Amino acid sequence: VQLQASGGGVVQPGGSLRLSCVVSGNIVRIDSMGWYRQAPGKQRELVATVTSGGSTDYADFVKGRFTISRDNAKKTVFLQMNSLKPEDTAAYYCNADVLSMLYSGEYVAERAWGQGTQVTVSS
Repeated sequence: VQLQASGGGVVQPGGSLRLSCVVSGNIVRIDSMGWYRQAPGKQRELVATVTSGGSTDYADFVKGRFTISRDNAKKTVFLQMNSLKPEDTAAYYCNADVLSMLYSGEYVAERAWGQGTQVTVSS
C-alpha cells in the first residue's frame, strides 16, 4: 500500500491550497482517511478525518477554514484549506486505514501514511 500526497506550496496569509492524497496497491477496502500535520519542533497533530461514509471531524484550530473530502472511486482524500494563517505552516501527512490483499491471498489491515507535503504560509 502506498499513499502519495501532493498540493503543498507557499501561499500568502489568507490564501488557499488544496491537498490531495492517492492510495494505491491491492486495496480491498479503505475505512477512515485523514490528514495530520507536523511543524518543526512540534508533535504531529490531527487536522481532519473522514469515514468511508463521509462523516467528518476537525481539529478546533481548522474548523470553518479547512474541508476534508474523499473520492472513494479514485481512492483519494482531499484537504481544502482556506484562510490560511502563518501558524498553519507545517508538513502535512495523509493516512488511511486500509485492508489489502497480499499475493499469498492473505488479508492485511494497516494504517498507512503518505510521505508528507510542505505547506508554508508567509508574506
